Amino acid sequence: MEQILIVSSSPKAAAFLQDFIRAGALSEQITVAANGGEARRLFSQHEYGMIVINSPLKDEFGHELAIGFAEGSTAGILMLVKSELAEEVAVRVEDFGIVVVSKPVNRLYLHQAWKLVQASRRRMSGLQNENVKLRQKMEEIRVVDRAKCVLIQYLNLTEPEAHRYIEKQAMDLRKTRLEIAQGILKTYEY
Repeated sequence: MEQILIVSSSPKAAAFLQDFIRAGALSEQITVAANGGEARRLFSQHEYGMIVINSPLKDEFGHELAIGFAEGSTAGILMLVKSELAEEVAVRVEDFGIVVVSKPVNRLYLHQAWKLVQASRRRMSGLQNENVKLRQKMEEIRVVDRAKCVLIQYLNLTEPEAHRYIEKQAMDLRKTRLEIAQGILKTYEY
C-alpha cells in the first residue's frame, strides 16, 4: 500500500485532495499535514510514495519543502500553486522533478498531472533499483578481483588460474563467488 502525504493549510483543500485521490485508488493510505513543520516531522518518520503540497502553507510557501522532499526520497511530488506564481515556482522546482499545477485546479488537468507524477515515480524507482543492483555487482567484482590478486601473490597462481580457482570453489561449495572471495581475503589478508 502506497502512502501519500498531503500538505495543506486549508482543510477544505485537503478534503478535496483526499476525495480526489480516493476516487482514483482504493489502496492508498493518506496522511494530512497542516504546515511545513508537521510535514517534515511526518516525512522523517515514514516513507511516502506521493506528496501533494498545496501552497502557500501557514509557516512557509512550500517550494523549499518540496525540494527537500525531492532530494531526500524518490517520492512523486505535486505542488498546487496560484496561477500567477505557477510559472515562477515551476522554474525553481522543475529540475528536482516536481510537477506544478496552477490553482484554481481543473479536475481533469489535476488527474493528468497525478498520472504523470505516478509514472515518473515508478520509472525513478525502477532506475534506483537497477542502480542498487549495479553497485552490488561492482562491489562483488572489486572483492573478487582483490581475492584474485591475493591468490596470485600468495599462491603464485596466474590470473586465469586464480579466476578458475574461485569459480570452482563457488561451484563445489555451492556458494557465491563473493562469499568465496571474502573467505580468501579473510584467510590471507588478516
